[in-house]
Amino acid sequence: MAFPEQRPRRLRRTEGWRRLVRETTLSVDDFVYPLFIVPGTGVENPVQSMPGVSQFSVDRVAAEAASVHALGIPAIILFGVPEEKDATGSAGYDPDGIIPRAIRAIKGEVPDLLIWGDVCLCEYTDHGHCGVLTEAGEVDNDATLPLLVRASLAYAQAGADAVAPSDMMDGRVAAIREGLDGSDLQHIPIVSYAAKYASAYYGPFRDAAYSAPAFGDRRAYQMDPPNAEEALNEVALDLEEGADIVMVKPAGPYLDIIRRVKDTFGVPTAAYQVSGEYSLIKAAAGNGWIDERRVALEALTGIKRAGADIILNYFAKDAALWLREEAERV
Repeated sequence: MAFPEQRPRRLRRTEGWRRLVRETTLSVDDFVYPLFIVPGTGVENPVQSMPGVSQFSVDRVAAEAASVHALGIPAIILFGVPEEKDATGSAGYDPDGIIPRAIRAIKGEVPDLLIWGDVCLCEYTDHGHCGVLTEAGEVDNDATLPLLVRASLAYAQAGADAVAPSDMMDGRVAAIREGLDGSDLQHIPIVSYAAKYASAYYGPFRDAAYSAPAFGDRRAYQMDPPNAEEALNEVALDLEEGADIVMVKPAGPYLDIIRRVKDTFGVPTAAYQVSGEYSLIKAAAGNGWIDERRVALEALTGIKRAGADIILNYFAKDAALWLREEAERV
């Protein structure tokens, strides 16, 4: 049957009809909000390349986390900037380091807010790479694994609700699972950055986390952007090693990967709308070229429609308010 018998516009005429037949619904329940923790006291420092995003000192982050919780956002993920960096990123696995201190502060203020601890060494090493280096200047995969385990234990023992390894070392999920289970932390989920691409979209994040590599790049351990089958293999390996949630990063340029991961494995799937995706929208909106609210919500809805159950994103606070306003209008 075709036109004039078939008229799809009949079910688009009014907001009521559009709501009734809507296939994908974006919710605040989908969001995880990233927070950047920096040294000092009384610090709330705007990130110039990410309008609307700030770095917080430990004494200020609990209040920010409380505001996130008040909006109904169920979870945050923490990234730290240490007082000092060294070759092995020791501040990243110090039980009294900046992230464990922030976790304890937040849990004391908002115990019901889920806290994910990002597990990687790039913010903590003086060379900016995600693991320890060999004498030849390459990242030593196997020597890095015990340090990632130590970081995961430090975060979990401080009160984190999940650990999220983002380093892309081979075997790290199995090593972390063994370390958690051996420390009576079997209940802590692992959120694996399973398909993390060597993307050009990470630039603003490196301003916020001071994590740009001092030399070279991360293409030897993050995934090559043209590859899709490799992503499915990485996800399969991480699930076999004990990952509870798998993540695709970035989100927008890799919607096809999100869909393939969800269809293939049917497990809880997260996607990270990264700093470059956020800043591109912010910059265009700041110049009056687009409607920030509509474009941001459309982009987030597209990620959800692609198959993401969870969306890490910097719009979460604004999007929570926008979605609340839309709900109140109906």
